[in-house]
Amino acid sequence: MIVVAGLRKSLRTGGATVEILKGIDFRVGRGEFVAIMGASGSGKSTLLGLLAGLDDPTAGTVALNGTVISNMPEDRLAQLRGRTIGFVFQSYQLIPTLTALENVLLPYELNEDAGEQKAGLERARQLLQSVGLGARMDHYPVQLSGGEQQRVALARAFILRPPIVLADEPTGNLDTVNGQHILELLLHLNHVEGTTLVLVTHDPALAQHAGRRITLRDGLVVGDEVQAGGVRVDG
Repeated sequence: MIVVAGLRKSLRTGGATVEILKGIDFRVGRGEFVAIMGASGSGKSTLLGLLAGLDDPTAGTVALNGTVISNMPEDRLAQLRGRTIGFVFQSYQLIPTLTALENVLLPYELNEDAGEQKAGLERARQLLQSVGLGARMDHYPVQLSGGEQQRVALARAFILRPPIVLADEPTGNLDTVNGQHILELLLHLNHVEGTTLVLVTHDPALAQHAGRRITLRDGLVVGDEVQAGGVRVDG
């Protein structure tokens, strides 16, 4: 589902070039749950942004489901991203003027190929029910706790049934109890939907649930191991 080849990312700052990623190679198969780990500054969030097509690499390529997205024109990339990727942000990224239901439904409404509005509305309601927010659909983000807002973000990520879900520190702003709940919901939705899951985290307790762990240090892959106690979702 994901093929990363020779991936490099550099930035110019203060007249100097800073290498963030220094040549990354790996593949993620259909149905894999992969945790990307590394200390702050190791390049893991930059890597996730490149996987999502939110930035272009300095060199190398990213292919999603057989399509190379690196340096793809933005209009084509936006269409492919809408069909292929669900994204869960650490900071939720909910629109404050929309209800929970409207936030979940938004990607469906923005994707012209998604289908009929009635089907999307039913799908959004089912997802909110599945994350325990059936009674909170008409609430605005300000009326929801942090854990509830992240559950809305999870439902939104799965609305279009993307083959790939990327999550950037999805429990980073939550306490231990809510963080564990979000992890359980993410694994449950991933299993039900049969998607490939790539999750960036600095938390070993979270990473241990993955079927595979990739470790970055100073912009390089320094570890890539299968975890016997992790989860693999066969799509």
